[in-house]
Amino acid sequence: MKYTNRQPAVLVLKDGTIFHGKSIGISGTTFGEVAFNTGTTGYQEIFTDPSYFGQIMVTTNAHIGNYGVNPNEVESDGMKISGLICKNFSFNYSRSNSEESLFDYFQKQNLIVVSDVDTRALVSYIRDNGAMNAVICTDGTPIEQLKEKLNQVPDMNGLELASQVSTKEPYYYGNENATYKIAALDLGIKTNILRNLAARDCYIKVFPYNATYNDLQSFNPDGYFLSNGPGDPAPLISAQQVARDILTDNKPVFGICLGHQVLALANGIPTYKMFNGHRGINHPVKNLINGKGEITSQNHGFAVSKEALENHPDFELTHVHLNDGTVAGMRMKSKNCFSVQYHPEASPGPHDSSYLFDQFIQNIKTAKN
Repeated sequence: MKYTNRQPAVLVLKDGTIFHGKSIGISGTTFGEVAFNTGTTGYQEIFTDPSYFGQIMVTTNAHIGNYGVNPNEVESDGMKISGLICKNFSFNYSRSNSEESLFDYFQKQNLIVVSDVDTRALVSYIRDNGAMNAVICTDGTPIEQLKEKLNQVPDMNGLELASQVSTKEPYYYGNENATYKIAALDLGIKTNILRNLAARDCYIKVFPYNATYNDLQSFNPDGYFLSNGPGDPAPLISAQQVARDILTDNKPVFGICLGHQVLALANGIPTYKMFNGHRGINHPVKNLINGKGEITSQNHGFAVSKEALENHPDFELTHVHLNDGTVAGMRMKSKNCFSVQYHPEASPGPHDSSYLFDQFIQNIKTAKN
C-alpha cells in the first residue's frame, strides 16, 4: 500500500509555534493537549488508553504502524487520543497475527494523523516550554483561523474528563465463581487492569465514575479499586467522597494513576499539574520499602504533592520517581490502603511492578482472616 498524493499538514501550538508535516490521507482538524510518549512499542495500547483522552499524541519512536493492529491489544472500546503526530507512518505492516493496517484503524475512527514532522525538535520544544494545547490540521484551514479556535480550547488544568471515558452502566469482568470480588470505580480503566485482577482469581464489577459508595458496596466486594483515567483529579468530588467512605469502613483499596491522586485529595493532600508529565515505558522508580528499582510504564500529567504527603501523619511515601523525585507510590499507616502513580498492568511496558496486584490480593486475604 502506498499513498503518493499526501497533502501538507500543520501543527500549531498554543504559544503560536508552528510545525509542518504531511497528512496520511484523513482530512480534518483536531484539538487537544500535545503530549509525547517515549515507548518504542505498544502504540495500539497507547492510542486506546482512556488516560490519553483529550491529548494529541507525539510518538518519539521513528516508525509507527509497522506491525499493524491486533484486536487483542486494545485497552478500551476504541482510540482515545485526539490525534497523532509522528515521524514515519507505516502504511504497510509485517506481523503475521495483525488483522489490519494502522491506517485502516485510524480511517475507521476518523482520527487525524500528521507524519513527516521533526518529532525530535517538537519533543525538545515541549520539554523546554511545557505541555500545552495545540491543533493539528490536514484540511488546509488558514493558520489564523486555527489560532482563533485554539484559544477557545479549555486548559487541562481543572478539566474533568473521566465522565467522557467512564462506562455508563455497571458491568462484570472475570469468573463469577472466583474467590475474590472487586468493586472498581471506572475513571478511565484499562482493560489490562481487569485482566490482571481476573488472573488473580477475582470477579470484578466495574462502576461508572459517579457511582456512590453505596452503589459499590451493594456488590459486597472484598476489595475496592480506583482506576486510572484522564484529566485533572481535583474536579472529581464524588470519587473523592467514595474514597473517604471506603477508608472510613477500612476496606482494602488499591489506586492507580488518577485513582492514586483521588486517594490523596480525599485525605487533604493536594495535586498539581506537571510541566511535562511522565509518559513512556522506561521510567525508573525506587521502591523505598524494599530498596529495589523498577522500570515502569507511566502516563500522567498531574502528580501528588510530595511535601504534603511527607507531612501527613497517616501517610508514608513508598515509591519515588528517580528522574525527578516525584511521588510514585504511597500507603496509609492506619488503613488497608495503598496506591501508585504508574501502571503495574503495563500494556505496553515491563512487568517489574506486577507484584502490586499480588500485594492487593494479600491485603484482601489479611482483611478477611
